[in-house]
Amino acid sequence: MVDRDGRSPLPWLDAPLRQALSTQQAHALLIHGPQGVGQFELALALAQGWLCEDASATARPCGSCAACRLVQAHSHPDLLVLLPEALREPLGWGAPGGENDGAGDKPGKAKPSKDIKVEAVRAAVAFAQTTSARGRGKVVVLHPAERMNSVAANTLLKTLEEPPGNARFALASAAADVLLPTIRSRCQSLALGLPPTALAVAWLAEQHVKEPAVMLAATGGQPQEALAWSEQGIDAHLWERLPRLVTRGEASAFAAWPLARVIDALQKLCHDSACVALGAAPRYFPTGAIKSDAKLDALLRWMGELNRSARHAEHPWHAALMLEALVQRGRRALDPPPAPHPVSRGVSVHSRA
Repeated sequence: MVDRDGRSPLPWLDAPLRQALSTQQAHALLIHGPQGVGQFELALALAQGWLCEDASATARPCGSCAACRLVQAHSHPDLLVLLPEALREPLGWGAPGGENDGAGDKPGKAKPSKDIKVEAVRAAVAFAQTTSARGRGKVVVLHPAERMNSVAANTLLKTLEEPPGNARFALASAAADVLLPTIRSRCQSLALGLPPTALAVAWLAEQHVKEPAVMLAATGGQPQEALAWSEQGIDAHLWERLPRLVTRGEASAFAAWPLARVIDALQKLCHDSACVALGAAPRYFPTGAIKSDAKLDALLRWMGELNRSARHAEHPWHAALMLEALVQRGRRALDPPPAPHPVSRGVSVHSRA
């Protein structure tokens, strides 16, 4: 969202926001790009711009009118933010069941869902079809759009095909290719790329991330992801030590990490080790952290195992065993045993008397 000074919380979103508000006129907008670059924040800023009531402002959203303040307080009656249960609190939108969260499930003892369910989408569709309370239209922000199951996506599709007259939808996604082609075709596309490195590093430094350049590289240039890692205790020192930990087979060092994050880190280590084996520079790790004697065929086999494991990272049959197996396979790929010396056949030479 945009603050009272008219600034976005992520500085690299200012230009895309202004451009989208001036050029994107469709009733549905799909904001897509890599994970951790601000799709959700841009969707909220666009919603605030569409609902802004300051007609005299040189640029919307103004950040200070009544509508902007209501958006900032998460209480605008014409804005509905549709998130999976598991993301509401991490993204600052409260526990399930809030007035404007589009919750379709009652909170209970069950683990919060990571999916956007059909009941929540139906509630959002009903919300979009009602009359605007403040006269600027209705806005539904949906994130991450790829978390809709097929039934929920088809429910939304019917509304995108025949949208209510004053409703707009902002869908945010880090995996737009997973969405139904019919959903994508009914939305105007707004692609977000990785922010400029200098801008992202400066922002991370403002968030008190130590060695921000190392952390930004570790996440592939995704500053929000780098901040999340830092907040969870993954710092530059640990990242630089990770190749040595895997080479020594120390799986216990990653016991507190979610399995999906471990697999992601190991995939990056495997990728960079293959780059170094081929004489190229690593992408995610500092150059000195990667050994250069790993065998390419062993790395390719390890990457195949990691890719297969990634499909089950959210629901592993036994996370601790899988973690141990993946690290041990990495140890063998990164630190192969020395090749045995060939046995030399001795040639006896008899001197003639």
